[in-house]
Amino acid sequence: HVCSPSPRAPEMAEDESSASPAQRYDLTQTVGPYLDRHMLVPLLDFLREKKTYPADELDRGKLQVLFRTNMVDLAMDIYKALHATADVPQNMSDRREEVVGLMAQLSDEVQPILELVQDAGRVHDLQREKLFNQSFLQEQHAITPTHVKALQRYAKFVYDCGDYGNASNLLVPFRLLTTNPEDAFSAQWGKLACEILMTNWDQAFEDINALKEAIEARGNTPAIMQLQQRAWLMHWSLFLLGNHPNGRNFVAELFFSDRYLNAIQTTCPHLLRYLAVAVLTTPRRRGMLKELVRVISMERHAFSDPITQFLEDLYKKADFEQAQQRLQECAAVLDNDFFLCNSEQDFLKSARLYIFENYCRIHERIDLSMLAKKLNMEHIAAEKWIVKMVSDAQLNAKIDSQSGHVILGVQPPDVYQQVIEKTKGLSFRSYVLAQNIEKRSLSLAASMAS
Repeated sequence: HVCSPSPRAPEMAEDESSASPAQRYDLTQTVGPYLDRHMLVPLLDFLREKKTYPADELDRGKLQVLFRTNMVDLAMDIYKALHATADVPQNMSDRREEVVGLMAQLSDEVQPILELVQDAGRVHDLQREKLFNQSFLQEQHAITPTHVKALQRYAKFVYDCGDYGNASNLLVPFRLLTTNPEDAFSAQWGKLACEILMTNWDQAFEDINALKEAIEARGNTPAIMQLQQRAWLMHWSLFLLGNHPNGRNFVAELFFSDRYLNAIQTTCPHLLRYLAVAVLTTPRRRGMLKELVRVISMERHAFSDPITQFLEDLYKKADFEQAQQRLQECAAVLDNDFFLCNSEQDFLKSARLYIFENYCRIHERIDLSMLAKKLNMEHIAAEKWIVKMVSDAQLNAKIDSQSGHVILGVQPPDVYQQVIEKTKGLSFRSYVLAQNIEKRSLSLAASMAS
């Protein structure tokens, strides 16, 4: 593969009893095996910035990651800083010589095709004339399948050197030229990794959608491998969560589709944290909450954290006190999660709205002072906030400033929702009934014939 998920994330504090709350809910080591090793570097830098683990421990983890790439000079610099020395181990020096030698070798092998693919104008002309293919290039430019394969190896090499822009530019013509579908599919993963690491979120969004279609189109892939590929794609899409305008909506939609939800429940239930945040912070996905809470309850034995517990407190137990108290823990989890740290305020705002909305649905009269205290807000600020929440939630309510109460009217039942609920299983029941009638008819016909 042009790039492949890291087989193992760097090991950090494992003693659960002595772990801090930030360490206890940190998922870096859990998500690490599903990411390319280059993607682990920004995660480790984030943990260092947050001081989640000792700095030297994280530097050792980063060193372990980098040593498996071609970024040997960076690895050497970290080693020197970590050990306060100007010398590096012999194996690092040997590795550097190996990388330099490989660079010279690959440069020679790829030079004929490299000159062509780096000429954007020439490539564009050939594509327009539908001549950018192996047979034409071999006939007119002496570009052989060996050169095309060398282009793949060279793209992987420069990617491992940290030159993601160059690697991305090389993978595009490689995918057009290769006749090997496995190599083309592998290059799609590599291209996506490049866009993520360059923070080109719009292009990454397009590449994730294309890769999703490619995974489902590969009918001959063993089911277990497709399951694994879906798990990888979901983890890679986490980078979109707080970085792309449609990131949360996309994650909610992707994770909730049947095959991907099955992958979550089968191999990676920890992704329920990210699904919960995506759904809760995306108003158009509020219809998923009921099913989400059901899945969270089913998978509680496999994964549970303050965010999933908050949803259970609110929707399963209707424990508003516990749900409100849980928000402080949720804030800490979000703040210390690389993928969710910029979703904290949106999550808390949405969570308070859902608490207020559910609380209002089962009460006719609410004391403003009591509500302000629960929300940790000043009375006037709480009153303004409640006015906005009533409007956003479209509740039949008004504020009596003289008595200091929120007065709730009776919520009329949603006729459309009632119809949907009552007819939800109608199609299936009709199908079963038709099958039973057909079986009886066949049985009766057989008995009459005998």
